Amino acid sequence: MMFADLIDAEDFRERLVALGIDVPAGAEPDECARLAAQQHARSAVPGLPALVAELETQAGVMQPEVRESLARYLRPAVG
Repeated sequence: MMFADLIDAEDFRERLVALGIDVPAGAEPDECARLAAQQHARSAVPGLPALVAELETQAGVMQPEVRESLARYLRPAVG
């Protein structure tokens, strides 16, 4: 039986860091999403809207706290 990889807090953080967003190691999903939204508001982060859209298509394999943080902070930030 094959198991899908879940998108957990560390995966979420790593994807944001790959876009150049400064997120401290060990940050919880809410902190990651909040920091990303703040940075995007100051100066648009290239690739962030595409990442949000991609992650939303993977909601079924996303841990609930990551999904909630995405909806709470990043969806409103990227419109």
